[in-house]
Amino acid sequence: MPLYRDFSDDSAIILVWKYDESEELDINELLEPENAEKVKDYHPKKLLEVLMVRKLLKGLKPNSKILYREREPFLSPYDAEISITHSFPFAAIAISKNKIGIDVEKFNPKILRVIDKFTYENERGFIPEDKADTFYTIIWSVKESMYKIHHSKYWSLKKNYEVKPFELKHLHKISCRVYDEQFSDEFKARVEFFDDYCFTIVEE
Repeated sequence: MPLYRDFSDDSAIILVWKYDESEELDINELLEPENAEKVKDYHPKKLLEVLMVRKLLKGLKPNSKILYREREPFLSPYDAEISITHSFPFAAIAISKNKIGIDVEKFNPKILRVIDKFTYENERGFIPEDKADTFYTIIWSVKESMYKIHHSKYWSLKKNYEVKPFELKHLHKISCRVYDEQFSDEFKARVEFFDDYCFTIVEE
C-alpha cells in the first residue's frame, strides 16, 4: 500500500494511504477476531477501508490491535493514543503520545443541505457564498476531529463544538473548541487539501 502523504510532527505519526487494487488485504490476517461481528454486514468498500487501516497499523506497530470502547478505537496493548479515519480510496492513522483526532472528507456541494445540523446561523457570517461548500466541509471535518478527542454520544456537533472564523490561506492554526456550561477546551486545527479531499488534524 503506497504511502500517499505523511503529516507527522514532533508528537505524532500521521500517515495517509491511497488504495491500490494490486494490494492484497487479507481479512483473516488483518482483522482482529474481536471485531469480526462488528464488520459482518459492512459494504465491501467500507470493509476495505477497515482493512486498509489495519494494514497501516501492521506497518507501524505489528503487535498491536485496534479495539473499541463504545465505538471509540483504542490500541491494545495500550501504549499510545490513536485516531483513524477513512473515505475510500483513502485511509489514515494517527498514533500519538497525546489525544489526537483526524478526519478525511471529500468536498461535496451536498453539504450545504445539512449545515443546520452542525452549525448555527450566527456561526456563518464569515463564509463567502462562492466558497461555501469548501468552508462547511472544513468546519464539519474540524468538528469531527474534535469529537474524536472528546468522544461522547451525548454531545452535539452543533451545540458543543465551535470553529472560529478562518481564511483559506491560513489553514494550519484554525481556532476551535469543545465546550458546555462547565468548561471550554481550546484547540488549534490543522487542515490539508489533496485530491478534492479535506484532511484535518486536531491535537491535544
